[in-house]
Amino acid sequence: MTIAIFYVLLLFMIIAAIIAVEIKHLLSAVICIGAVGFGGSLMFLFLQAPDIAITQIVVEVLGLVILIRATISRDLTFITGDREFFGMVVSMVIIFVIFLTGIKVFETLPDFGTAIFTKASEAASKTYITDGLKKTGAANLVASVILDFRAYDTLGEATVLFTSIVGATVILRRKARKLLEETDQ
Repeated sequence: MTIAIFYVLLLFMIIAAIIAVEIKHLLSAVICIGAVGFGGSLMFLFLQAPDIAITQIVVEVLGLVILIRATISRDLTFITGDREFFGMVVSMVIIFVIFLTGIKVFETLPDFGTAIFTKASEAASKTYITDGLKKTGAANLVASVILDFRAYDTLGEATVLFTSIVGATVILRRKARKLLEETDQ
């Protein structure tokens, strides 16, 4: 069943990426890029990597805010009440797929207050707890997980967050907007 969900999410992400590349309106392309990122975070969630999924969502929201801000200032897109039937059907299907995926995610979670490693025999947290001191020599298990077991993952997350903050600063700084206004005149 999970393989079918992976294929559905992968197909969803590919379709959204193709639409983002081919569509004429910038705002619609930005929304499709957000759909690709949302699908990626769901994939991480199904692969039992919630920390990466949370980081993906944070970076995706920050990136979308930046891209929407940049798009609205450059592209005058007006939303009208007229919607095509095909567009409405596609939107409803996408919302329905996201809804079903969310239901599937919440079905697999344990009850509130129950540790995940008690339900999953191969959970990484069980390895961290049982073998953490022996494998790393660190008395602090949290530090051993962050710096030994998941060091590259933590480095990657920090790099992505740093890059998104630098990108936001570059796009949203006042000097760049002033230079843009001067070149338009």
